[in-house]
Amino acid sequence: MPDAHSSPDLPPFPFPGSSYRGPAPLFARLRRERPVVRVRWQGGGHAWLVTRYADIKAALEEPRLSRAAAYAPGAPAFSGLFQAPPGMIISVDPPDHTRLRALAEQAFSPGRIEAMRPRVRELASRLLDLLEGAAKATGGPVDLVASFAAPLAMTVICELLGVPEADREQFHTWVRQFADVSAPPEHSAEGGKRLGEYIAGLVAAKRQTPGDDVLSALAAARLRAPRSAQGPGAPADDALSFDELVALGFTLLGAGFDSSAGQLANVTLALLADHPASWRHLGEHPEDIPAAVEELLRTVNLNGNDTSGLPRIATEDVVIGGVTVPAGDAVFLAFPSGNRDAAVFEHPDHVDLRRAGPGHLAFGHGIHRCLGAPLARLELAVALEELTRRFPGARLAVAERDLSWRLGDVNHNLLALPLHLHL
Repeated sequence: MPDAHSSPDLPPFPFPGSSYRGPAPLFARLRRERPVVRVRWQGGGHAWLVTRYADIKAALEEPRLSRAAAYAPGAPAFSGLFQAPPGMIISVDPPDHTRLRALAEQAFSPGRIEAMRPRVRELASRLLDLLEGAAKATGGPVDLVASFAAPLAMTVICELLGVPEADREQFHTWVRQFADVSAPPEHSAEGGKRLGEYIAGLVAAKRQTPGDDVLSALAAARLRAPRSAQGPGAPADDALSFDELVALGFTLLGAGFDSSAGQLANVTLALLADHPASWRHLGEHPEDIPAAVEELLRTVNLNGNDTSGLPRIATEDVVIGGVTVPAGDAVFLAFPSGNRDAAVFEHPDHVDLRRAGPGHLAFGHGIHRCLGAPLARLELAVALEELTRRFPGARLAVAERDLSWRLGDVNHNLLALPLHLHL
């Protein structure tokens, strides 16, 4: 077997060949032969790449693989990689993460998200009314990205955060700028700066005049002081600081808009391009949509570089999959590769919309499991219910090879998805 500590035969990472259809083909060989391998980063430097499902889950549970250490002076740096700002919930370790998560879950609970279902359906239906009207008026195709996926995701997250309607177009522009890792770093930094300033102003307003939104609920969230500390002079109940509220706003925004809009367009493309019969079936049998959503999350690859894009740093020597990763080295976890692991999923490259079995890794695992997973599931389910019910004859208006993708983004994001809504 080849030495797992060297990879002169491998191309620089990220590997070529990744798409929304799945991770780069090379991952299949790595899962078989070198599931934990040291790779060269395309802009210089090295990192360890973990490709098997079980090893990825074990790494996500390993406290010696630190997210916070990625921001320490002298930590490995990777050019062209989007790096979440420090202090965000996805950028810290316990006990700081434990505290932030406990406070955030009070406001961003599954119950609160489920209560949004009627509103999400109302928004989806209204957007599809406009989409169908445009199709009838022109007799031509309509763009699902610009007219449905992006505005649905943006409206939902903006209503969730309490962003006024008049500000949402500018908000969208800054989000796109912030997520663009192909431009000079100062371009993304400027988008992040503008977003940060806006969210800071929004947080200040919600603290002053709370509303019925998640930012207001986050500002009101409290952790009770330990019983042993209660009494005169005891510390007050714990709350999120101003900066922590701003950072959480950033986190929810990224997951709630860019990822949700991108995945909605991608799963629609996957169904219409490869599974048109299943599209029609789901329109007639909406009860099958929840299972279909899980299988589509497993098989449709949102990750632009086939990992979460969030490096972890070994704080001491740690063994992963039988390979020792030295202290100070960076580790990337290939979630899309884990989702194609034959040791876990029977016929892993086959899309089975009724598949039952072990959970996928699309939302991660462990303490950093995606806080926005309930919202993503709800939006995908509602959108597919409405799309397949109303437009059973929908089809691509151009050949799949002629579709354009937003190059350099964190995710595989379509520039447009032209559809004919009816046969």
